[in-house]
Amino acid sequence: MTIMSEKDFIASQNTTSLESGTFEWSAPSNIALVKYWGKKEHQIPANPSISFTLNNCKTITRLAFKKKENQGNFSFDLLFEGKPKEEFKPKIQKFLERIETYCPYLKDYHFTIDTQNTFPHSSGIASSASGMAALAMNIMNLEKELHPEMTDEYFYQKASFLARLGSGSACRSVKGSIVVWGNHAEISGSSNLFGVEFPSQLHSNFNNYQDTILLVDKGEKQVSSTVGHDLMHNHPFAEQRFTQAHHNLSAIKSVLENGNLEQFIQIVESEALTLHAMMMTSMPYFILMKPNTLEIINKIWKFRNETKIPVCFTLDAGANVHVLYPENVRVETLQFIQDELVGYCQNGQYICDEIGLGSQQL
Repeated sequence: MTIMSEKDFIASQNTTSLESGTFEWSAPSNIALVKYWGKKEHQIPANPSISFTLNNCKTITRLAFKKKENQGNFSFDLLFEGKPKEEFKPKIQKFLERIETYCPYLKDYHFTIDTQNTFPHSSGIASSASGMAALAMNIMNLEKELHPEMTDEYFYQKASFLARLGSGSACRSVKGSIVVWGNHAEISGSSNLFGVEFPSQLHSNFNNYQDTILLVDKGEKQVSSTVGHDLMHNHPFAEQRFTQAHHNLSAIKSVLENGNLEQFIQIVESEALTLHAMMMTSMPYFILMKPNTLEIINKIWKFRNETKIPVCFTLDAGANVHVLYPENVRVETLQFIQDELVGYCQNGQYICDEIGLGSQQL
């Protein structure tokens, strides 16, 4: 297997020309089981991570492009749900600047980027992963038209590589139900540059695994991911954390192969709490959970203890709770969520999702 380097992703001279056109792709959110927290320069992760790709929570992006005369700078209009959205533009501008080396053809075109989410924008669900992945898929669609000889493998690798430069975890939203990002000794082909599909046979316990997202707090994030990751640079426990992530990824790899749900629960919940512990012990420090987050966690523990139903939680860098459980206990678990947990959600809102397949061309 060839080891890809950044240089391998620099596009060569176009082999065909294209005046105008439109593509449309959807890309899903993902939820990390082993968390990535801390990064080096150029969006390189300080530790490997593994995530479930979701199915329903996604971004749908249409990219229209037209050849232009003046090739001196990037030129694009940005629409969110069909209406101009000026405040999103600087983020896209920065993304295009970051990927220019790898996609020099971008300055040849004027783009209209029209994007929308299947989940409420202010729901506290990370939309940067799905948003950047969807945009990267469209850009690669254009590159493939300019280089028809491109292989599918390269197409998806480079899409994940580009998405990562927009938002680290976006590289895990491109392809596959379960994606590993970051070098890991036991994951063949794993890379810091892009996400790879989990290489082993997934145990049937994890088929159609469910994720019900409880929207505890839909406000703006207290601390941006970028700031949070930066706080790992001088963190007193950073090195132990990075070692732990490697260890947990080895452990969860075995679990995903052998279907041991008890161990799955232990690793996933411990990872979620560790992520928050790192933020509580950084300088400056943050508590991103809300009282209702803790109420939900305690209810889940009590329910699991009493019923022996293998339901567990994970968290992102925020207050919302992802409730994870196998498909065969869906009815009982949803009943429990409706009876006991929805009251802790803002306006009673929650989203039912499940493991998905990654980006799709529409």
